[in-house]
Amino acid sequence: MVAQTSVEPRQLVLPVFVAEGLTEPRPISSMPGVVQHTLDTLRKTAVEAAQAGLAGVMLFGVPSEKDARGSGAVDPHGILTEAVRAVREEVGDDCLVMTDVCLDEFTDHGHCGVLTPSGAVDNDATVEIYAEMAVLHAEAGAHVVAPSGMMDGQVGAIRDALEAAGHVDTAILAYAAKYASAFYGPFREAVASSLQGDRKTYQQDGSNLREALHEVALDLAEGADLVMVKPALAYLDVIRAVREVVDVPVAAYNISGEYAMVEAAAANGWINREAAIGETLTSIRRAGADIVLTYWALEWARRWGSAR
Repeated sequence: MVAQTSVEPRQLVLPVFVAEGLTEPRPISSMPGVVQHTLDTLRKTAVEAAQAGLAGVMLFGVPSEKDARGSGAVDPHGILTEAVRAVREEVGDDCLVMTDVCLDEFTDHGHCGVLTPSGAVDNDATVEIYAEMAVLHAEAGAHVVAPSGMMDGQVGAIRDALEAAGHVDTAILAYAAKYASAFYGPFREAVASSLQGDRKTYQQDGSNLREALHEVALDLAEGADLVMVKPALAYLDVIRAVREVVDVPVAAYNISGEYAMVEAAAANGWINREAAIGETLTSIRRAGADIVLTYWALEWARRWGSAR
């Protein structure tokens, strides 16, 4: 009766991986219970998400071939674009179809953008590709596009491209405060990343809060409709700080490493799994997140529904 914070299905988004060329789902060893989907199992999962009352699904595509420019990202018939079409065919507007707009899944070097001859990420060339990706996703039916590469000017370029193509109602969820984190490891298995080194030249320093607020302000000025903090658990103070200074919805990504830690500890009998999941999601909501991306979204929604 007196609980002040709730975690409801309508506040949750399920991140989903779909891989090109699979005939059956491929388990992700570092994320027990999470798989790379086929297009068919993706369709089924999207229907389940809609029926459970989730806010939406966030789609990540894993191509069968990668190259230095991430060409598969702008292929009209690439795996991510086909995934958007497949999900929209199944769920229509019953839940939001969101897409990751980034190149790390598609490049053979694993960085979020194309590289200069010296090996640095070429910000402006990358932003042009992001804009092309976003328009492709919108044309395929995405309700929300989510640029996650932390390139300067990415939101403004995508907003201009969407409006020029007539997609004025496609929302932009900006990964506005995305930190260079140690907790992304399992995700890199999930997308078969070939990254060597790190992304510290374009993701944020974990010690910086004011920088995060500056990045959020820039993305809002460029036309973002929602803003994201990623990761969630080690950055609950950032979620709270962002919530206090913006008047748009704030999302937080309960990322792969956070998921894997709970699952591993529970598998060893060290913690109560269901209680830990509940505390984790509640803490993110209590910090101020309106929307939580979590690999537990569908499980939580089913538990929530059965408890009513």
